[in-house]
Amino acid sequence: MSSASECQSGVITGLDHLVLVCPEITSGVAVYEKLLGRKADWRADVEGGGASALFRLGNTALELLAPAGEGPLAARLAEIIEADGPGLTTLAFGSDGTAGDHDTFTRRGLEPEPVADGQSVHSQTGAARAWQRFRIPDTKTGGIKVFIIEPGEGALQPHPAPADAVHGLDHAVINTAAPDRTLAFYGAKLGLRLAMDRTNPDWGVRLIFFRTGSLTIEIAQRLADPEDYTKADSFWGLTWAVADIAAAHARLTSSGFEVSEIRKGRKPGSRVFTVRNGTMNVPTLFIAHEGV
Repeated sequence: MSSASECQSGVITGLDHLVLVCPEITSGVAVYEKLLGRKADWRADVEGGGASALFRLGNTALELLAPAGEGPLAARLAEIIEADGPGLTTLAFGSDGTAGDHDTFTRRGLEPEPVADGQSVHSQTGAARAWQRFRIPDTKTGGIKVFIIEPGEGALQPHPAPADAVHGLDHAVINTAAPDRTLAFYGAKLGLRLAMDRTNPDWGVRLIFFRTGSLTIEIAQRLADPEDYTKADSFWGLTWAVADIAAAHARLTSSGFEVSEIRKGRKPGSRVFTVRNGTMNVPTLFIAHEGV
C-alpha cells in the first residue's frame, strides 16, 4: 500500500521562471522590454533590499532581480554582480504540490530546504500574488540555483504576444563538465523527461535534452574539455521563441540591437538569429518554427 506522502506527491509542471540578476531594475526592465517586445507584467520591491520585475510568457517567466537600497539581499546581489557581472542565476520549476514534492525529493536524497510562503505586492497597482516554494541546495543541483515553486492566489497569466515579440522560451542551455551528474539530477532526481542524449563529434559537444512544460532544458558538455565532477555547472544562454522571425529581426534592428543574419536552425523547419549585444551577459538566440 502506498504511503500518504506518496499519494500526495506533487508533480513538476514546467519551468515557472528564470532569474536574471542585473545592476539596476529600471534600466534592466527597459532593455528587456525592447528585447522581448513586451512590457513587464509585474514590478515589486523585495524584502532585504531588492527590486523585481517579471515578464510572464506563454510557457515560463523571466524575473529581473536587482539590488535596491540596503539589506542582506542587496548585499548578496551586489556580490554576485561584482564577481560575475549580470546574468542568469536560477531555475525555478513549477509544481502542483510543494508538500508532496518536498517529501519526494527528501526521499531521493536532495535535502531540500523547508517549504516557505512567499508574497509580492505590485509597486504600482497594489495587487498581490502568493506562492509556496523551497530550495534545493546547490551541492545537490550541480551548482545551479534551483527552486520548486507552487503558485497561489494572484498567479499571473500570459498575455497574447504580437508576431514580432517573444511568446515563450524555446530552450535554456546549461554548460556542464559532469554529464552523468546532470543526467542523475534533472532526470532521476527531479523527474524531468529525457528527450535526447546525443554526442556529435562534428559540433564537438554532447547534448542532453530534458523536456518540461513545452520547453527544453539543454545540457551541453564540450568534448574537448575533460570531465570534472568538482566543477559547477553554469548557465550558457537562452533561445526565445517568436512567431515571425523576419519581423522580430526588423524590430530588434530598429531598436538598436546588433543582430546576426537570419539562418536555418538545427531543428528542421526552424530559422534563427543571434542577438549580439544588450542582453546583460546572456547569450541569446531568437527562433521561429516555420512549416512544422
